[in-house]
Amino acid sequence: MTIQDHRTSVPYTGDERAVLTAMLDFQRDTLALKCEGLTPEQLRTRAVDPSGLSLLGLVRHAAEVERGWFRNTLDGQRSRSRWTPPGSTDWADFDVDDADVDEAFTVWREECARARAIVAAAGSLDATGTHEGVTYSVRYVLAHMIEEYARHNGHADLLRERLDGTTGE
Repeated sequence: MTIQDHRTSVPYTGDERAVLTAMLDFQRDTLALKCEGLTPEQLRTRAVDPSGLSLLGLVRHAAEVERGWFRNTLDGQRSRSRWTPPGSTDWADFDVDDADVDEAFTVWREECARARAIVAAAGSLDATGTHEGVTYSVRYVLAHMIEEYARHNGHADLLRERLDGTTGE
């Protein structure tokens, strides 16, 4: 299968905010690219037992990580997990057997849009937020999120190759 690469271009020069936000958008676009053209059943397919890792689980996890770092840590909101039941400490991101694919992608895209707005509103990359008594800068959160997506995009690449043989950056 040939997939059209429509990821964000990352500038080779420019200010720090422009480079970091473009790199994060490139990583977000890469996750979407890895999921493109697959059926709901393929998106729910787990890697190998006992792992619960699936492409749909990665999308739901990415939505939760976006929510946690940008809305809760940087913006001071107390937004609850979309999929983890109240009072539970388990992450339900990867419980995808009955998960709604359209809902997962909608929530993820909404969280990415909120994150972009929070970063755009920050006076500088030195602006901070806190989580459990630890202070984080916007710069740190952007760098961390690039790492988070890059790691999981490696997983996504292997999952996609297992599903239909499609590989690529």
